[in-house]
Amino acid sequence: MFYIDEAIAQNKVNNEKINEIGESINIDKLQDELTNLEKQTQSENFWNNPDESSKVLARLNAIKNQVHDFDFIKEQIDTMTELLEMLKAEPDTDLEKEAEKNMKDIEEKLNQLEITTLFSEKYDNSNAIVTIHPGAGGTEAMDWADMLYRMYTRWAEKNNFKVDELDYLPGDEAGAKSVTFLVSGEFAYGYLKSEHGVHRLVRISPFDAGGRRHTSFASIEVLPEISDDTEVDIRPEDIKMDVFRASGAGGQHINKTSSAVRLTHIPTGLVVSCQTERSQFQNRDYAMKMLKSKLINLKEREHKDTIDDLKGVQMDIAWGSQIRSYVFCPYTMVKDHRTNYEVGDVQKVMDGDLNNFIFAYLKQITRERN
Repeated sequence: MFYIDEAIAQNKVNNEKINEIGESINIDKLQDELTNLEKQTQSENFWNNPDESSKVLARLNAIKNQVHDFDFIKEQIDTMTELLEMLKAEPDTDLEKEAEKNMKDIEEKLNQLEITTLFSEKYDNSNAIVTIHPGAGGTEAMDWADMLYRMYTRWAEKNNFKVDELDYLPGDEAGAKSVTFLVSGEFAYGYLKSEHGVHRLVRISPFDAGGRRHTSFASIEVLPEISDDTEVDIRPEDIKMDVFRASGAGGQHINKTSSAVRLTHIPTGLVVSCQTERSQFQNRDYAMKMLKSKLINLKEREHKDTIDDLKGVQMDIAWGSQIRSYVFCPYTMVKDHRTNYEVGDVQKVMDGDLNNFIFAYLKQITRERN
């Protein structure tokens, strides 16, 4: 049922929220910066320094998208104001249905725009490197790792992110012993950093002939993809490289040549591997990029000045200290233990409906930071 007075009140709230967002992102300053960046791209010498021009274009596109989203939602709210005033004076069933649908679209887009204003940390606008490791539990845990991989792939598809598999080690019977993939797109790391931690599954195991209930764990590691121009001092003598034949599906070259690469950073014990490219050199290049991301993350987490100060990897995966639980039996529920946000439709979540969990976490850490 569409109630015009409630719709008018909600639209007023939406208008106040878009104005608050405009103030928080300083929309006038962004529009001035956008104008200045566009002038830079028109300069005759713009392409003389490709690295610098790429940074300018990346910043220009990011601001352009943010300004466009703000202007688009602001215009929709203004249009809705006029439509609701017209419906208040002269009700129309068809227009009321259209207004109700548009109101839902506006609130969803407004919520997404509000979330992007929460991205203020150093690497939030980076691509994300995600690694999934099953916990103890054999095939059951490895199947859970594979289910999470599918969940994040579905989430990426729904939100227009690109997924590239970097490394996949299949389980002996089912699932995955480990999987690493790259999620590319604007604010990919900003969104997915909320997923870092231990995820717990409770269900009737399909691998248990007795039909008993099992609890399984998997850890999610999320790192920002470090750009090539980020300087990380890694000594060649500190790197051990192993090559091996790639495993799993991936094309004609898989299992025929030793193209897969594993790099070990000897001082810290960090290990990364990549096997999805045809060339050993391509796999090594990307494995090195992954290693840089891990080292920078570890350095910042331990508050060290240089990579040389890192003495070892702190194992921070503690089974039982889960950030989220996914319960299939005896009831259905997904609950985030940091924010207490929960839903009853576990299958919808497994199909990639994660945004409300992500938004709840981002809002919470922003409140705590302020």
